Amino acid sequence: MERRSRPSLICLLFIIGAAHAVNPSNWHPFIPPSTGGRGQFGWSGVMQGAGIVFFAYIGFDAVSTVAQEAKNPQRDMPIGIIGSLLICTVLYILVSGVATGVMSYRDLNVPDPIAVAADHAGLGWMSSLIKLGAIAGLSSVILVMLLGQSRIFWTMADDGLLPEFVSRVHPKFRTPWITTIVTGVVVAFFAAILPIRDAASLVSIGTLLAFVIVSIGVLVLRVREPELPRRFKTPAVWFVAPMGALSALYLMISLPWRTWERLLIWFVIGMFVYFLYGIRRSNLAQPRL
Repeated sequence: MERRSRPSLICLLFIIGAAHAVNPSNWHPFIPPSTGGRGQFGWSGVMQGAGIVFFAYIGFDAVSTVAQEAKNPQRDMPIGIIGSLLICTVLYILVSGVATGVMSYRDLNVPDPIAVAADHAGLGWMSSLIKLGAIAGLSSVILVMLLGQSRIFWTMADDGLLPEFVSRVHPKFRTPWITTIVTGVVVAFFAAILPIRDAASLVSIGTLLAFVIVSIGVLVLRVREPELPRRFKTPAVWFVAPMGALSALYLMISLPWRTWERLLIWFVIGMFVYFLYGIRRSNLAQPRL
């Protein structure tokens, strides 16, 4: 929540500062008609845009990867995830509304739309502060995602799905330092060679696939292990889990084919690692005493 508060303040600054420059005529048509191509405005464009910017929401589930480091995770984790999700969703909607009200959506198809909208609104020194805050906000999101991914690798190694050395923690700081370094190097490499749109699409489709698998996995466990102790229990699971899987799959289908190609390549690599190493060495594969 603390890391999320910084970009949230910048969002509020932009909303309040640029509200005076909103021209309601810029909101018409509310959904621009399709130009005929898939993902080019119209409803398909709305869904493709939702799929591409889904990376803006993946920091919330990253909070769950550090549940073992929370004092009271059963109470704190749901409050932190759902509370921050609701607050940031409202802010995202307001920021998008103000930005598209300040200037036409046709002029916002740039890498830095909020900065362009802030300049167009004539915010002066506030515009520079918003740009600086946007950079700081992106940096904090990157750090949260690196934190979450390193913990996921650590948990996989602890479960036997990755080599044992991956789960080693630093003797002084008690953090998974090996996975942190490896994750940082890999992320920096691909960030340097991929355009931001392709990188965002790849991150989003990977996260959406994980949500599909998790949603289905919850149902499978409810059937195979109905008496398993559950510290976190999904309410209305037979509605929430299927709808979660279907909605995530729908967003995946809306993404460009080139993103699917990259996903399939990484998925095949992951399957090779699992079937050549993890399937025989996982804790579940070991005989129960």
